[in-house]
Amino acid sequence: MRDVERLLRLVEKPGRYVGGEYNAVKKDWEKVKVRVAFAFPDVYEVGMSHLGLQILYAIVNGRPDALMERVFAPWPDMEALLRAERIPLFSLESRRALSDFDILAFTLQYELTYTNVLNMMELGGVNPLAAERRESEPLVIGGGPCAFNPEPLAVFFDLFVLGEGEEVVHELLDAYIRARQEGKGRQEFLREVAAIDGVYVPSFYEVRYQEDGRIASVRPLYPGIPEKVTKRVVANLDKAPFPVRPVIPWVEAVHDRGMIEIFRGCSRGCRFCQAGIIYRPVREKSLERLLVQGRELAKNTGYEEISLTSLSSVDYSRLLPLVDGLSETFAPDKMNISLPSLRADAFAVEIARRLQEVRKGTLTFAPEAGTQRLRNVINKRVTREELLRAVEAAFASGWLRVKLYFMVGLPTETEEDLDGIAALTGDVLRVGEECGVRGKLRVTVSVACFVPKAHTPFQWEPQAPRTVLAEKIRYLKRRLKDRRIDFDWHDPEMSMLEAVFARGDRRLGAVLLGAWRRGCRFDGWREHFSLARWLEAFAAAGLQPEDYAQRRYAYGEVLPWDHIDVGVSREFLIEEHQRAYRGEITPDCRWEKCVACGVCPAFGVAPVLAEEDGLVSLPDHLS
Repeated sequence: MRDVERLLRLVEKPGRYVGGEYNAVKKDWEKVKVRVAFAFPDVYEVGMSHLGLQILYAIVNGRPDALMERVFAPWPDMEALLRAERIPLFSLESRRALSDFDILAFTLQYELTYTNVLNMMELGGVNPLAAERRESEPLVIGGGPCAFNPEPLAVFFDLFVLGEGEEVVHELLDAYIRARQEGKGRQEFLREVAAIDGVYVPSFYEVRYQEDGRIASVRPLYPGIPEKVTKRVVANLDKAPFPVRPVIPWVEAVHDRGMIEIFRGCSRGCRFCQAGIIYRPVREKSLERLLVQGRELAKNTGYEEISLTSLSSVDYSRLLPLVDGLSETFAPDKMNISLPSLRADAFAVEIARRLQEVRKGTLTFAPEAGTQRLRNVINKRVTREELLRAVEAAFASGWLRVKLYFMVGLPTETEEDLDGIAALTGDVLRVGEECGVRGKLRVTVSVACFVPKAHTPFQWEPQAPRTVLAEKIRYLKRRLKDRRIDFDWHDPEMSMLEAVFARGDRRLGAVLLGAWRRGCRFDGWREHFSLARWLEAFAAAGLQPEDYAQRRYAYGEVLPWDHIDVGVSREFLIEEHQRAYRGEITPDCRWEKCVACGVCPAFGVAPVLAEEDGLVSLPDHLS
């Protein structure tokens, strides 16, 4: 594409747009039958840290009849140049406009990237509105965690893929190639693929509303279209493809390290956590498979660090032999092994000590709430004593810095719970002093605002008003004055908008379109977020953000995402919601009894653990 090289000299980080990285794949367009652009609606550094991109990139480019190229949201300096020069947004591998591709596939990781989705489409020459797209324009697909409530984006996407993509991507590509060969148009193709498990075509469903604005029903428009769309689950991760030749970014990524996925799912059951629901059940990879993947990853990259990734990596059942085996493998190259997060217990610290004997960075723990009462409400099974023992072990092993994650605005929260955050932070400082850590002792307290998410036990809960959340944060700032404490927090205004789109329905499409046309971009970045523009867009659409973020939904109410089936039953979520108000703990089904959430019988799968004799399923969960 002409003039691109000239533009690269005028932007802040040209490495974001160059392409040609080590392990990148550039295929001949004339030798494939389908061309896919994987679109990440944030900057290159964020997108290149996403393991899902690397997995799908390797899968599609492993097919002789298909190619996949990458495109990321251009930073405002690059967007301005593209518009001024009338150059369409292009992929990194071939520098072709997005409109040249057959399929434009967006990963939807975070609600505040939605305006970037529309911006990337329009910049690439693709009409953002699905109903107005020409036959010659790409098919626009969405996937990722936000696709589990796809309704706010329904008018912009041709289809969504719900769940894990390793298998369904082949089914979609095969169907697309067949449809092209048979001369079928977009609508015929969509009717065909709507029958594939995990594929949701929003234009085939009608949403009816009651007079008060609540949803009356969501129903399919045509025979053969399922009333509920079920997510896809990969039963055996050992057999699933995994990229051991990942693309190595030019610009330092947010997570600048190699990644080995050790398992999927989480059975801890935190009641605010959407990922813990939508990725059930737990499926571990075998120790042997992970050691092979680790060796291959080390051989094919120049990374100095490999991260063992999952929702709760310390819970991997054979973590000690895995760490020992990888440490022996990586020792000659002096590669480090890291974990993305730790449980608040001494075992986790011992694992961290083994992994980072040379580099003592910051250990991160997530107690989430300041009191045991509130931790019981959210089913966070960690006590003050366990956290302090873990912190003591960390300081005794040479760490000087600890990070603590909390949330404010959780259901039933009181001022006493906020005081508990300050008290627990003070306890951590005291333990550090007792361990002899003096001048360099640092504790970072990071506070997020509670956002009710679809498919969780707290999906019916309202979010606290943004003014209330802001006051809670100010209260904590007054309580956390010690010079050894670094305090950071998430903007309540941004959290409010996140809640709106996490719980929203199709009517929000007009708001999103209006906000984008008013210049909203990179809403997840504080320096670009503009609540004023968003409020203008809500007013123009005749909607109020508070009606989505702050309304308590009733159990019997039709929720915008009720036609999306993640396998966990509504009855279980209601029971969990009621347990929360009783302060009752729900056990971890991986180590204790089955909690009857419904996911295993729904998909004919069971939790899979890595034992000494190989992978072992727990068949009693299917009963």
